[in-house]
Amino acid sequence: MGVAVDTQQPAAATSETAPAERGKILAALMVVTGLAALDATIVATAVPSIVGDLGGFAHFPWVFSIYLLTQAVTTPIYGKLADLFGRKPVLFFGIGVFLLGSVLCGSAWSMVALIAFRGLQGVGAGAIVPMTQTIAGDLYTPAERGRALGLISSVWGVSAVLGPTLGGLLSQYATWRWIFFINLPIGGAAIFLLQAHLRESVERRSHRIDYAGAAVLTTGLSLLILGLLEGGIAWPWLSPQSIALFVAAAVLLSSFWLLERRAVEPILPTWLFGRRILIAANVSSVAFGAVLIGQASYIPTFAQGVLGVSPVLAGLALCGYTVGWSLSSTLSPRVYLRTSYRTTALLGGLVMVAGCLLLVMLVDEHSPLWHVAIATFVTGIGMGLVSTAVIVGIQSVVGWSRRGMVTSANMFMRALGSAVGVAVFGAIANTALAHRFHHPPAALRGRLPTAVDTARLSFDHSRRSPDVLAYIQSALSAATHWVFVAIACAAVLMFAALLLYPRHADELVFPD
Repeated sequence: MGVAVDTQQPAAATSETAPAERGKILAALMVVTGLAALDATIVATAVPSIVGDLGGFAHFPWVFSIYLLTQAVTTPIYGKLADLFGRKPVLFFGIGVFLLGSVLCGSAWSMVALIAFRGLQGVGAGAIVPMTQTIAGDLYTPAERGRALGLISSVWGVSAVLGPTLGGLLSQYATWRWIFFINLPIGGAAIFLLQAHLRESVERRSHRIDYAGAAVLTTGLSLLILGLLEGGIAWPWLSPQSIALFVAAAVLLSSFWLLERRAVEPILPTWLFGRRILIAANVSSVAFGAVLIGQASYIPTFAQGVLGVSPVLAGLALCGYTVGWSLSSTLSPRVYLRTSYRTTALLGGLVMVAGCLLLVMLVDEHSPLWHVAIATFVTGIGMGLVSTAVIVGIQSVVGWSRRGMVTSANMFMRALGSAVGVAVFGAIANTALAHRFHHPPAALRGRLPTAVDTARLSFDHSRRSPDVLAYIQSALSAATHWVFVAIACAAVLMFAALLLYPRHADELVFPD
């Protein structure tokens, strides 16, 4: 079930690193995390520029999905490799692939090319995200780990607003291509810091890599996302094409689980779902990822296309994330040290549900932008509490040699939730738009194109008459409203999964 290779096993935890060195390494880890986090959302405000240049608004969700899909399916592979070869070489490989993908994305000549190169970027991000969390877990003791991981976690909150804002600035005042080229100097600086300060000692062992499982998982998820994004657009939902895609995806994903049960060294071992704390953490992370990418992707589109604000203001619509997430992620260690991981995670889950419901109830086509900011602030507070408590909790109940695997598995579940979530939300939005455009009022018949790609006209107020533009904006508002409802449902499911978290989860359940 794989190919035997001669590997290396890290022999000593890096927590013996001097405090001054640890601070520099942590700073570099935060920068690298920012790269992967930024590129999950930075394209949100660049939609009008990219679509205006390359076309294909209906296929734009693929720019998000393919990045998140390749990130998701490669994350557990990198986690396994990190426990075998060491964290540093895996992280450096991921950064290199990510920067190569960035150059190619910035040079894309068509939407198809951009989607393909975004997939390559995701392959690199699949190593970056779990390795930064794992190295931080190695560097710090359990008492210190909450603060360090809280700082790294807060990068996601900062990126949720900085990404769309930076994307808006570059697309408005330069070119959308710079949202990818800007990764090069940032990535270079992070590599320099890590090379100078991060040290690992390793010993050689022989292991097997589960390439078959990785291939089946990738194919199954790809077919699932293809069916979600193209159903109702390229073909009807109940057409033979849709049914065949979903059946094939179900068969492959079921086969993946059987392969993992038999593999010598599976990329997702069954023991990852053998304890309540790991089940709760992993299942809740799927919904967490869906909420994160859903709001970060559709709020800027709503702000530009419906409220008519500039790309920069559309990015700032997410500013509540930065304040809320950064604040709560730094407070989270104090909360769970005084209460428990479970209490902290459940509190965060409730706050996230409240934030998502505010988005549904407060935001429509007549809302001021500060209504959006309130909803994102509340959601950000909940996310900071949940993400830190969950990661520190699962890292605290396994030994060193399993820490890379449990961290990567959790990041995989979050990325999987984002990849499938953005596909589901894209299907909801595309279906709602298609219905509106195929059934316009009698006064607009013959004046309104019927393609979903018509929605991109709402970003340019000079290309249509006021009544046509108003109808397009109304259709986009209705579509995003249903997306916000779906995001709220995902938040409720996340809270339900967190209820599985055990009340006492402070002992090792999988020691070395």
